[in-house]
Amino acid sequence: MKLDTRDKKPKLYSLAILSAAAVLALAGLAFNGSGALLGWGNLVLALYFGAMVALLIDAFFKQIQYNLYSYNTILYAGFALFALFLFATHGYAAWESFRHPEDYQALQMLFTLLHSAKNYMFLTSPFLILFSVALLISNLSLIRHEGRRFVNILGILLSLLLVGGELVIAVLDVISAFSTRAVLARNLIVNLMAAFYLYFECMIVGAITADIIAARYVPEKDKDFLIVLGCGLKKDGTPTPLLKGRLDLALRFDKEQQEQTGRQAMFVVSGGQGPDEAQSEAASMRDYLLSQGVEESRILVEDQSSDTAENMKFSKEKIDAVNPAGKVAFFTTNYHVFRSGLKARRVKMRAVGMGAPTKWYFWPNAAVREFVGLLTEHRLKQGLMLALLAVVYGVLTVMAYL
Repeated sequence: MKLDTRDKKPKLYSLAILSAAAVLALAGLAFNGSGALLGWGNLVLALYFGAMVALLIDAFFKQIQYNLYSYNTILYAGFALFALFLFATHGYAAWESFRHPEDYQALQMLFTLLHSAKNYMFLTSPFLILFSVALLISNLSLIRHEGRRFVNILGILLSLLLVGGELVIAVLDVISAFSTRAVLARNLIVNLMAAFYLYFECMIVGAITADIIAARYVPEKDKDFLIVLGCGLKKDGTPTPLLKGRLDLALRFDKEQQEQTGRQAMFVVSGGQGPDEAQSEAASMRDYLLSQGVEESRILVEDQSSDTAENMKFSKEKIDAVNPAGKVAFFTTNYHVFRSGLKARRVKMRAVGMGAPTKWYFWPNAAVREFVGLLTEHRLKQGLMLALLAVVYGVLTVMAYL
């Protein structure tokens, strides 16, 4: 699938209309205690969540065509899987309530909805445990190779939070309560924790999906500018293996583009000088490209940036001074492509990225840092989504136990 082929951002207005229709249909059934009517209620919910899956998947692919590097890409991918779970759950409940209406009561449909976050969490626990173990192993290897630094234990902390959160919710769920108020309080805590857990699990799944697509994507061979994002240098001021991987990837892309289309691009080397670096990252990258036979006239040097956001902002200024309509690709390490693309779109640059490989033990921890950074940059959206889930599961809990 090609990126940047759609001019309009996908909208989910149809989902709002669908939700209103489902609410009206359920209100019409009025949660009647009859097994037959209960079956129809579950069928309405199954059809609703099935349609939601289709809409989210459609929006996901349209979002990729419009702008892969977006928070919405993660959101659509992560919650499509949860909607699929809800579709299967209520489809099965409808089937059973039609077959055995005498065994079902109206409240069971409400409880199926109420416990959906918790049940989804327990159903996907094998995946999360395997993910946590893999993350733990990779971080132990990273510490052994790179040393004990706080950034090198982020994966360990996340794996402990994932497993620990499941254990806490499981224990709270089985604690006995001896009054209606105590039952309500316990279940309110459990369901709100499960909703919180559900949100971040969906975001992890969505982020992994988006990261893989972004890292494996190969841009079209029609580019005018190739931005290479800087990272740390060796003590002598030469590129580290990580930075060299980015430069070699850009050089290979440039060679293939010239062979296939005859189009010659300009390199934009982007990175300032850190306090412990012998020269700027941009100067080091320029020297490396020159040593590989690239003409100096084809190299634009951006040596003022101190982070990815400035990389993109200052590189765009360099590009606009030469050809504002030029097509741009950027080159970084595989775990960093998605977030770099997001920074490019923030400065109105429609650039597509390509990721150089890195050592197996380094990627998971680096991906965790990128994920945390991505979430902290979208505090308002995070807050709105968490508030919405808290309201839904809070209201369902009160309805069920009062």
